[in-house]
Amino acid sequence: MSNVFIALQANEETRPIIEAIVMDNPQAVVKREPAMVKIDAPGRMVIHKETIEGLVGRAFDLQEMHIHLITLSGNVDETDNSLTLTWNN
Repeated sequence: MSNVFIALQANEETRPIIEAIVMDNPQAVVKREPAMVKIDAPGRMVIHKETIEGLVGRAFDLQEMHIHLITLSGNVDETDNSLTLTWNN
């Protein structure tokens, strides 16, 4: 099974997003670089709006994440409530 990944800028705004991704994807592996954070997961990763909102303490539009997005790998399925990365076999 191939890994999916997302890479975000390393800044204060992405800290709760990264924390939420790890909370919702316990199999995820976080790699921190000086200017970015890359998160890998085997086959599937789901980013839930509700988890991010719980950490930031306000309404959060998943489109806000795109401001900090560097790159990603996998097929993207995005709704108002979640962003899912998968590799279809």
